[in-house]
Amino acid sequence: MQTRRIPLRKCTGCNEMKPKKELVRVVKSPEGEISLDLTGKKPGRGAYVCRCADCLVKARKAKRFEKAFSCAIPDEVFERMEEELKNE
Repeated sequence: MQTRRIPLRKCTGCNEMKPKKELVRVVKSPEGEISLDLTGKKPGRGAYVCRCADCLVKARKAKRFEKAFSCAIPDEVFERMEEELKNE
């Protein structure tokens, strides 16, 4: 019997490889809107971050989402993402 491979993704905050289900996907839609993708099914370019607010702060400070999505991200988007992570 074969064991199933667990897909791994790298957290943009702490740079650790973790199972995909432990991370939250941040997605840039084709229209250019950036949001959290709790289902992992939204279309667009994705970057992953741990479910803790610390990793989101680290990724924001190092501008890793800007590098991943090749665009500037307003502060309101980060504040909304922090609220969504806390409410999860």
